Amino acid sequence: MNVDGDFTDRGTSSSQPHNGGNNVESTHNSAVGNSAKNTGSPENYVTSIRTVALCVCTAVAFGVGLGLKDGVGKASEFFAGYLLEQSLSVDNLFVFVLIFKYFKVPIMYQNRVLSYGIAGAIVFRLSLVLLGTATLQRFEAVNLLLAGILLYSSFKLFADEEEEDDLSNNFIVKTCQKFIPVTSNYDGNRYFTFQGGVWKATPLLLTVAVIELSDIAFAADSIPAVFGVTRDPFIVFTSNLFAILGLRSLYTLISESMADLEYLQPSIGVVLGFIGCKMILDFFGYHVSTEVSLGFVATILSSGVVLSLVKKSD
Repeated sequence: MNVDGDFTDRGTSSSQPHNGGNNVESTHNSAVGNSAKNTGSPENYVTSIRTVALCVCTAVAFGVGLGLKDGVGKASEFFAGYLLEQSLSVDNLFVFVLIFKYFKVPIMYQNRVLSYGIAGAIVFRLSLVLLGTATLQRFEAVNLLLAGILLYSSFKLFADEEEEDDLSNNFIVKTCQKFIPVTSNYDGNRYFTFQGGVWKATPLLLTVAVIELSDIAFAADSIPAVFGVTRDPFIVFTSNLFAILGLRSLYTLISESMADLEYLQPSIGVVLGFIGCKMILDFFGYHVSTEVSLGFVATILSSGVVLSLVKKSD
């Protein structure tokens, strides 16, 4: 098992003469480069734009329908949760980019990995929402624990100066590499391959496992954040669901330009800090209205994006 991220695609390199590691690496890079051209075609971006737009419009329509049925308060809770989850999802894509780079996942397979990751995230978050709802109903003091998690997460977003590109010492990566016997080579889009008389996982399965576990870690921030806006489990889950559904297409659109969103992470830190403080105030009887929360979240996040784009244009 290779643990330093030096993975190659057996399907693209085995047919070439072996002149050492350089030839294998160049063949792999050529395959990735060709797939990048195919994946990055204008048609692909147009499709991604349409998918993202459809997901956003569907979320807006759902929120409006919720408002017509249950009132403006419920709609405000949904939109606040949705904006929060969407911004956290975009921030999480930074980590997904690093994971794909570390495992050298060919671009042609990245959407496949994301699809499985999104499916797993939906199931896990539903379980977490149900568990969180039951816990909060029985133990009100859990609010303080969740508030502490959000305040700590906010502090970390400001304290961490930059994302670590080398994932070789990452706990999740090391744990998956320890328990999953994996080959050094990719075998097309397969998750398992027959090698040395035994079945082994390919780096593609290892990548899915790392992304799934990373999303579980992300949920430790996002789920408490939405519970800070609303206690309605239906709204918590649906806001998560609509934010996650368009994640694959969103990744295609912004994976190369996420570094330009320089002020997104600090703005998320401000929002998490605000919601953490809101939960503490709620616990002691000082209620902050959902409308105020929605306005604050929307203003801070949009300001972060606008400032990033303005700085990029300078």
